[in-house]
Parts: sequence; C-alpha cells; structure tokens
Amino acid sequence: MGSDAVILDQVGALAFGPGVSLEVADDLERAGAGAVLIITTPPIRAQAERIADAIRSRGARVTLWDECAGEPSLSDFQNVLDVARTQGVNAVIGIGGGSSMDLAKLTAALLDGRQTLAEIQGTDKLRARGAWLACIPTTAGTGSEVSPIAILLDESDLLKKGVVSRHLVPDAAYVDPLLTISMPPAVTAATGLDALTHCIEAYANRFAHPLVDSYALEGIRLITRNLLDAVRDGTNVAARSAMARGSLYGGLCLGPVNTAAVHALAYPLGGEFHIAHGVSNALLLPHVLAFNLPAAEERYADIAEAAGAVGRGTAAVRAMRGLELVRRLSSECGVPMRLSDHGVPADAIDRMTDGAMTVTRLLERNVRDVTWADAHRIYEAAF
Repeated sequence: MGSDAVILDQVGALAFGPGVSLEVADDLERAGAGAVLIITTPPIRAQAERIADAIRSRGARVTLWDECAGEPSLSDFQNVLDVARTQGVNAVIGIGGGSSMDLAKLTAALLDGRQTLAEIQGTDKLRARGAWLACIPTTAGTGSEVSPIAILLDESDLLKKGVVSRHLVPDAAYVDPLLTISMPPAVTAATGLDALTHCIEAYANRFAHPLVDSYALEGIRLITRNLLDAVRDGTNVAARSAMARGSLYGGLCLGPVNTAAVHALAYPLGGEFHIAHGVSNALLLPHVLAFNLPAAEERYADIAEAAGAVGRGTAAVRAMRGLELVRRLSSECGVPMRLSDHGVPADAIDRMTDGAMTVTRLLERNVRDVTWADAHRIYEAAF
C-alpha cells in the first residue's frame, strides 16, 4: 500500500502553542501587508477582534467579515471575494473552523481575478496565489490551516465541491490551543471526530505512505486519548493542546494522501441536510470501517493499537477491537449515531448514494472498491 514518492506541501511558517495567534501581527508587518481581510464567523468575532486590534497596532488597515454562519457556499464565497476586492486588500486571514479558513484560502487565491472558481475546481488547476495568506484555527478538527484543500457547497446540486492545490497552503498558520477553549462540547466532539477520521482514512488508504503514516498514527493516539477529556472539560488546556496537535497531524495527511469513502459518503449529508461535517463523518465512520476491514486487516490492527485497543489475536480480531473503540468513543461524546436521528429520511438514500458516487477523487483512495450498491448498504446500515 502506498507509493515510493510523496509530495508534502508544507505551510510556510507554523507556530504552535498558547498565545501564538497574536504573532500574526508581526508577520504581517514583515510581509508588508497594508490592507488585511479577516474572515471569521459570528461566534468567533470577539477572538478575531483581538487579533485585528494587534494587526491595527502595527499600522495595517483591517476589514473583518463574519457573514458565513454555516458551512460555506458558492454565494458566501462570491460575497466575501467582492468585499476583498472592494477593500483593496493584499493579505487574507481565516480565523475559525474549516469554513472560515477555506473561504480565506479561496479568496486569497482568486483575489487577482486571473482565474475563476469554476476554472480551479478539482486538482492542481490553480496556477498561483498572489495575496499573503494565514490561517488561525479555533477548532481542533479540519486541519485546513495546513492543507492544500478547500471545500464549498454548490447550492445548485447540494453537493460539496473541492479545490486541491499547493497554492492553497497558507504562508503561515498559528495553532493556538487557547482559542479552542470556547468550543461547546458538541462542537468539540464533532470536530475531534472529523480529525480522527482524517488520520484513520489517511493510514488505511491506497495512497498511504510511510512518511504520512507517522502523522496519522500519532494523530489517532492523541485524539482517542484526549477527546473525551476536552468534551467533558473545555478548560482542560492539556487536552485542548493534544487535540489541536492531533488535528494538525490530520491536516498534514490531507495533501499527500487525503481521505477516502467516509468523506465521500459524508458530503451529501452536509450538502442536502446541513449536518455538520464532523458529525457526518462520525455517523458513517464505523460502517465504512466495517466494510473496509477485510481489505486492510493489518492496517486497521495498527490503527486499533494506536487508539489504545490492546489485546492479542489475529489482525482481524485486533482491528475489530479498534472498530468497537471508535463506536464507543463517538457514543460517549454524545453524538447521536443514526442518520434518522438527524432528520435524514429513508427516501433520501438513493439520491445520497448518487451524490457520493460522484466524489471519485476520494473513492479511488479507499482500500476497498465501493460500488453504488455498497454505498447504498452503508447508508442503510447507518440509518
């Protein structure tokens, strides 16, 4: 499994630790950024304002945009791009979860008007990025601060569309665990399970690579041992720091290896029913793992060991212990684990299956081929 070569598209500068988010002001000054756009969301506005004040104190002009309340759509992107162009910005910062960071990445990429969003959808179609770009996560889940990927919802077909390019990797990322303390338990759980899914799908993947394996396994170890502590006590800085690091490792897996069938099947849940991305992954993860297990028993046994599922036995037996641990962790985090619990009707399964099967860039990475009938059965099992 895996190839002899892998490309790691690394962020230009990476800062990690309590309080590092304010360092962006110094880096912007060194970069000569005179007009800055901060993209965030309403719940994060107070945190974003503190960072904006630090930037203003260095003499830069700052515009703060926080009009995206959910997962970002094509219309959200067009709105913020118009603001960026009107304000004449030359630097863009995403502060928040994946929604804010993905919008920031695409805004910085297309600010110069040389390409359109339609032209860059897919893989390696973006030719360049002119604006300076930074990402500051306030969740521990997407890993978007270090990934070459941005996702938007296409309202016309209720499916998420991806852009993958090394030019989307930020110039700087600031992972400050203190910014994640305000996350409520449900968001902590959903984003943490998203990060766990990144690591699991990167390790058990047709494109898995030894260099990326180390990130994936350490991410699994950190997340499975700290997620419940972070959910139960959001002020636990040690748990928050471990989760931030696990999420970061998951993000580092996304460029060179990426995810697989869990994410492909999760896209229609977010697109049509607006189920949070992390929750969508949590709902489907146990069922996709059960489907995949026969095709990669040794890999899933390694995952189980990293997750802390100890005990002897064949690879299949050890892998099953890992699967049960994942199920138990999701349940203990308080995530309702049936599609029907989230308002998904049974008559949606056919069209969700149709939508999932279009996400070939992820399905081709799955350790086991997924047919339309397979995907349909996975949705039925999760229902």
